[in-house]
Amino acid sequence: MDESRVDAYLARIGVARPDVVDAEALRAIQYAHLRTVPFENLSIHLGQPVVLDEELVVAKIVDQRRGGFCYELNGALGALLAALGYRVTRLAAQVFGGGEPGLPFDHMVLRVDLDEPWLVDVGYGSFTHYPLRLVTGVDQPDPGGVFRIVRHGEYGDLDVYQDGNPEYRVDARPYRLKDYLPTCWWHQTSPESHFTRTLTCSRLTETGRITLSGAKLITTVGGRRDEVVLGDDAEILDAYRTHFGITLDRVPTVAAPPVAAV
Repeated sequence: MDESRVDAYLARIGVARPDVVDAEALRAIQYAHLRTVPFENLSIHLGQPVVLDEELVVAKIVDQRRGGFCYELNGALGALLAALGYRVTRLAAQVFGGGEPGLPFDHMVLRVDLDEPWLVDVGYGSFTHYPLRLVTGVDQPDPGGVFRIVRHGEYGDLDVYQDGNPEYRVDARPYRLKDYLPTCWWHQTSPESHFTRTLTCSRLTETGRITLSGAKLITTVGGRRDEVVLGDDAEILDAYRTHFGITLDRVPTVAAPPVAAV
């Protein structure tokens, strides 16, 4: 990523170029990213393929002023951090569901090494506001909850807990962006993927969170959840523009689920 793209990305999230590449700047970048770039899966329901190419995911966020899901958001942020001089490693994670870890490469997170390692994640929806120290057995309070990283098994895997609940299991080995391609394709096409069954656009706010799920606008403030059902397409498109800065020419809708292979 060249210097002009770095400046454009920083302008997109409203952060000045840091004078020092340190943990404080990393905290500011993650928080600003969560506040300005939504977690969304609109492309799947607009018939737009998600392509895991570094230039394209950065362009989607910076030029198209869109968001994305984990591979796009953490993939783009990893490119920005590396261009700023941070030492960044992509890690794969398995998201827990029903008490068990899910698919390999189900999620992407970032390891950023400074004087100590940090776990950075802007692609998991309602999660940490700030990076987590990549240490085990220590409670880490954050506005998003109390987080704890626990070592699992003999291969160096790490389980990340939020408020006592396991969220995902991190594989500590480094991976390339293209290593996530098969699972990214699965999430875009499988009837078993929650991304093909649901529609979401969500971002952190100063007081909580705002989410547009189909025609339902959900505002969370201090743990209180309010829902409003929007009346028509014009209202929905206006909500995307007003709350997420996303301009669309049509309303995304969840298509009929694809038929699972026998």
